[in-house]
Amino acid sequence: MKSAVLLVLFIFLMSVPVIAQDEVTITLVTHDSFAVSEDILDQFQAETGITVQILRSGDAGAMVNQSILSRENPLGDVMFGVDNTFLGRALEAEIFLPYESALLADVPDEFKLDPENRVTPIDYGDVCLNYDVSYFAENDLPLPQSLIELTSPEYKGLLTVENPATSSPGLAFLLATINQFGTDGDYTYLDFWTDLVANDVYISDDWSDAYYNQFSGSTGSQGTRPLVVSYASSPPVEVYFMETPPETAPTASIIADGTCFRQIEFVGILAGTQNPEAAQQFVDFMLSTAFQEDMPLQMFVFPVNPEAELPEIFTQYAAVPESPVVLDADEINTNRETWIQAWTEAVLR
Repeated sequence: MKSAVLLVLFIFLMSVPVIAQDEVTITLVTHDSFAVSEDILDQFQAETGITVQILRSGDAGAMVNQSILSRENPLGDVMFGVDNTFLGRALEAEIFLPYESALLADVPDEFKLDPENRVTPIDYGDVCLNYDVSYFAENDLPLPQSLIELTSPEYKGLLTVENPATSSPGLAFLLATINQFGTDGDYTYLDFWTDLVANDVYISDDWSDAYYNQFSGSTGSQGTRPLVVSYASSPPVEVYFMETPPETAPTASIIADGTCFRQIEFVGILAGTQNPEAAQQFVDFMLSTAFQEDMPLQMFVFPVNPEAELPEIFTQYAAVPESPVVLDADEINTNRETWIQAWTEAVLR
């Protein structure tokens, strides 16, 4: 009788699925623009036994706000997509745990904005003026090579920008103008913006409207304005999605000194995670060559890992400014709302 009971128990135990002790699920909190190739993510999950759930949380600003409000009960384990325009706010709220990935040693120092390694740089992109190549060629119009030139009569009615209160590239462009003209003196950034308004600048609430509806250079657009605030990676995007790739891109970027603002995106391990080791492995994964080489044609950004090879379409059509604007994250955090409020009163009222 005892042997029969043991045999039944043995058969029952053999029929129960075996769950590996190291299997774990983590949640990645990120912005709506996050993308990764399915096979790249599947490979990470297969090699580590870590399942990754993706929680998209709006734009970078909304994501950071939500994570700050929920820091006592975090929405996930890892957060990706906080950039240098909101970094100071996130660090001030102490929502991240320090972690120094071994792969960080290969990343250039210019991208490491937190000496305590509470966040890890993953990618960068430059917000620059984009232009409709054919418009400037057909009208024999020289390209503006400085921000102040945008206030000249020959560029009246040609420029579309985004509202910095509602748009990430809009905020980046505002910061570039603050860097160029300052907040004190005879001619400040607010004077520059007042002159832009007088020169018939168009202000969109978001990048999509500015680029796809107002800008004349985007594919299929009915827009009439040949200058727009966008990204230096926008020209290769135009080519990438064309059925028949052209010999030259229909758009290009102006990368003159002081005209572009460099956005750097970071990943951080959220304080309160129950899976710190798995979260660390995911940070390592985002710095790996496999993920870094996948990003350009997924999120149209540049990898911070210099070992990652860029796709040919990037090397051919994307421009990288030699002297992009990079402001201190703490300075941005301290003054961001004041600058935006002053801009709103000067430009929209």
